[in-house]
Amino acid sequence: MKMKPRPSAIQALLAFTAIFLTTGCAEETPERNGFKLTDLKIPLEEILSGGPPRDGIPSIDKPKFIAPDKADFMKDDDLVLSYSHDGKTRAYPLRILVWHEIVNETIAGKPILVTYCPLCGTAMIFDRKIKDEVRTFGVSGMLYQSDVLMYDRQSESLWSQLKMEAVSGPLSGSGLELLPSAHLTWKAWKEKHPDGEVLSTDTGHGRNYDGEAYDAYFKSPNTMFPVPQTRDELPKKDWVIGVIAGGKAIAFPVKTLAEKREARHGGVTVKYDPDSRLATATGSDGKEIPTTTVFWFAWQAFYPETALWKP
Repeated sequence: MKMKPRPSAIQALLAFTAIFLTTGCAEETPERNGFKLTDLKIPLEEILSGGPPRDGIPSIDKPKFIAPDKADFMKDDDLVLSYSHDGKTRAYPLRILVWHEIVNETIAGKPILVTYCPLCGTAMIFDRKIKDEVRTFGVSGMLYQSDVLMYDRQSESLWSQLKMEAVSGPLSGSGLELLPSAHLTWKAWKEKHPDGEVLSTDTGHGRNYDGEAYDAYFKSPNTMFPVPQTRDELPKKDWVIGVIAGGKAIAFPVKTLAEKREARHGGVTVKYDPDSRLATATGSDGKEIPTTTVFWFAWQAFYPETALWKP
């Protein structure tokens, strides 16, 4: 009887690989920066490393606050993000947030998530209570469309700031509630809230809060990371006021708003003060709508169907 030749090691490996691929076990769960990327809501290839490792940009988890007259590190034209709740108002200077990007905070009993992405210019505040659990957040070190990807330490889910939802992990698809906040100059904030509190530079981390981090980036017309550009009505880094109303996105160009002071589109009214750089939005019912000051390239990337207000 003629013996069948034994398969070579290479042939055996190829056969095993074919079976492995057929059974769907070849691809392990992708990982980035120590995160298992399960139930992805965004393309894997569009998740980019921003450079730092997980928590390489440290969140502020035990924020300290001081009176406005004690904040001698602030300049009149510095920008702050302000939030008020139950009679208490606090300011979060962008010159501090640029080094940390996240503040896990509780104001008058309300847990909030203060976020800032210098690459998109987006300073946004969300409710930290998600699915009946107060969560704490950190910086993943990764980006999606040039915007910070955050993570919550309870579930290790990844969250997109501008998309305002979890894009990976056990909470994938869950939304973040954007809270109304004010984005304005330090001078204007002090005059409006003399009894308010401001985030202290005593963060527990050694950073140059007197410097002008990202100054060269803000002055450049270019982005640092590739972002899909499907709308070219405005230069990439023109500022717009982004609003979501009735499930639809609207962008109000700041340059035109500064001239007109007021704009109406799709039942939304936006008022803008060029001196304080404060934008406020209300719906047709007169209720306040959260606004986001953002570079045009980022807003059109996340909301490609956005309406663009023109006078």
